[in-house]
Amino acid sequence: MSEFTDIVIIGAGHAGIEAALAAARTGADTVLFTMSLESIANMPCNPSIGGTGKGHLVYEIDALGGEMGRAADLVTLQSRTLNLGKGAAVHSKRIQADRKKYQNIMKHTLETTKNLRLVQAEIVSIEVEGGKVRSVTTHLGEVWKCRAAVICTGTYLDSRVFVGDVNYESGPDGFLAAKGLSSCLSDLGVRLMRFKTGTPSRVNRRSIDFSTLERQDGENPITPYSYRTDDEFFTGKEQIPCHIVYTNANTHKIIRDNIHRSAMYSGQIHGTGPRYCPSIEDKLTRFADKERHQLFVEPVGEDTEEMYIQGFSTSLPVDVQRDMLHSLDGFANAEIMRYAYAIEYDCVDPTELYASLEFKKIRGLYGAGQFNGTSGYEEAAAQGLIAGLNASLALQGKEPLVLSRSESYIGTLIDDLVTKGTNEPYRMMTSRSEYRLLLRQDNADARLTPKGYAAGLVSEEQYQAYLQKQKLIDEEIDRLEHTHISPLLINPFLKKFDLPPVNSGFSLADLLRRPEMSYELLAQLDKDRPTLPPRVLTTVEVSVKYEGYIKRQIAEVARHQKLESKALPEDLDYKSIKGLRLEAAQKLAALKPLTVGQASRISGVNPADISVLLIYLGLK
Repeated sequence: MSEFTDIVIIGAGHAGIEAALAAARTGADTVLFTMSLESIANMPCNPSIGGTGKGHLVYEIDALGGEMGRAADLVTLQSRTLNLGKGAAVHSKRIQADRKKYQNIMKHTLETTKNLRLVQAEIVSIEVEGGKVRSVTTHLGEVWKCRAAVICTGTYLDSRVFVGDVNYESGPDGFLAAKGLSSCLSDLGVRLMRFKTGTPSRVNRRSIDFSTLERQDGENPITPYSYRTDDEFFTGKEQIPCHIVYTNANTHKIIRDNIHRSAMYSGQIHGTGPRYCPSIEDKLTRFADKERHQLFVEPVGEDTEEMYIQGFSTSLPVDVQRDMLHSLDGFANAEIMRYAYAIEYDCVDPTELYASLEFKKIRGLYGAGQFNGTSGYEEAAAQGLIAGLNASLALQGKEPLVLSRSESYIGTLIDDLVTKGTNEPYRMMTSRSEYRLLLRQDNADARLTPKGYAAGLVSEEQYQAYLQKQKLIDEEIDRLEHTHISPLLINPFLKKFDLPPVNSGFSLADLLRRPEMSYELLAQLDKDRPTLPPRVLTTVEVSVKYEGYIKRQIAEVARHQKLESKALPEDLDYKSIKGLRLEAAQKLAALKPLTVGQASRISGVNPADISVLLIYLGLK
């Protein structure tokens, strides 16, 4: 039996969801396959969304017309903005999500989206003819002819779970492993890698003594992720507290005495784990001088007693898991509801992909999410949106949406993957971008909404809301620049802060640029200021306060843009270019960069090689 569709999405995790919605919303007939309808939008690790760098991705997904931010707002148990003690560029929102409610919202969104069908079936093979995707086949023998396919298999591909000396075929959270597709991809010439991740145990809330733990409350007011969430949505919302606990000398002794029983250290696991989310065994080994490690005790949902112990991932046996948990303050009688485990899985070498996330050797085949070697729900969702959208645009005969490093964290993420590759699960952080001050959370819409609108993902309503917000921002910045205050009013105000008096008048903008000042404090001098939405005020304040730095970064972007605009022919024979080092020629031939700028970021290609390339192409 055979069916037909435009685009097949393989996997309904965070990448698959955004890929399917992006494809369907831009008019492509789309079928989303999942091994289990119960696993849609599953959060096998911490049920949180956002965090350092990751919060930026969520804002960008929303600005482009994606779904993650809206769903996260609806299921927020607690919200906090990280790094408030630092500059605005690294302020990152993170929410604790209700895991089941998030799954239900996403599943229902998929079920009610036009042009989208949801099918429970495992894809075991992809058929390619003439270098192009032609169909996929399910484990039930059903053939679906298609014009494009997006692989979003997460941690399911040939996956294996490890707990101590016990290991078995399994996907995350006890779901079935995906069998067959890995060997099919290998037969198609796709280079696969073996990565590993893990998760801590879940504990029954009633068995924890919270009186000994450090309480961590949410922020107020809460700024939503999504443009569709009203600013007043969170008013009066009661947030669930999180808590902090620390490992101690006894915890460390238990782990060290049994570390030989960890699957990570007994030689059973061969996959590479995430550097920035290590197991507790890794922490003790890598940071042997630390007397304690911070752990976060966080809720999984409103209607469950499960608590998540962030920072306590392990592949130690169950008896050791109990002992190390009971050694923590407040956890002497803790009841484990789900044991911790490590999981190993197959993923692709992302240098096999273009920046559009299409495979270089197989037209119509795209990859997204952990299949591309990343870690995290946010990184997955961002890639899924781009892959699904580009698959749809290709079928319409349109150019793909390729975001640059200077305009988005999504562009940085994808450029890092396809240009440099990764030898460990890749995690987004603000430090990965050289343009952090331009890529803030508050201006994600200004950077990306016009692109999402042009691609057909952003609705007219969202676009008009964006235009209105930009109008209010521009008007308020202009008012601050042109409203001047005399020394007679300024000096009594400055005296309150023990600041020296001034001899001439200042504009409100000039006063706001002073390190001691904030937009809120200036209200004492600014009696006629308009009432504006909080999201407008944030951008106004940052734009004025950091104006000089922002202008310098914009100038830097313009300099780099010259290289980014110089396209490289796909069939360029690098080995024939005289003066180009052999290593550079080999790397360039293998990765096939689309621009000189991308070529300059390839490991093993130095500035001298770029000069040779420019001269050869007559671009210098």
